[in-house]
Amino acid sequence: MGSSFIQMEYQSLIFEIRGYKVMIDTDLAALYETETKVLKQQVKRNNDRFPKDFMFQLTKEEKTQLVTNCDRLSGLKHSSVLPMAFTEQGVAMLSSVLRSKKAIKINIEIMRAFAVYRAMLMEDKSLRKEIKALDEKINKVFRYVLDKIDALHQDKAKPRKKIGYKDYQNE
Repeated sequence: MGSSFIQMEYQSLIFEIRGYKVMIDTDLAALYETETKVLKQQVKRNNDRFPKDFMFQLTKEEKTQLVTNCDRLSGLKHSSVLPMAFTEQGVAMLSSVLRSKKAIKINIEIMRAFAVYRAMLMEDKSLRKEIKALDEKINKVFRYVLDKIDALHQDKAKPRKKIGYKDYQNE
């Protein structure tokens, strides 16, 4: 299985929460082949490396929504501990905290997945922009045609001057 297959797997682990593209601590712990508890301990020991735009803890509502929308995270449903969400920069910072060769290898693949994910979003935006421009052009053409049709109907609605023989006796 190639690198692109692995990247596709990692892309399915990326969520959008609070406007950030993030990965959840349980998924990252599984990828790094460590326990979630150990991952969280390392993060807490190096808390100054993880500002709020690198990592944040989910609220109860966010956790509930995540568990509801993602079956593989159903194990979090009854956990009293709120999961941590790591942005792309937070995931990169994890490689300096988790120093195993496995962590470094996995981290590289995750960074590639984030890059592919970002490229897909940009492609989607540019495609949406092209469709909107095309839609505007089509609307202009339809307006032009409808205006011409309306003008023809208005010309037909005007009373025409009669030509030919006039019967003055019946007027």
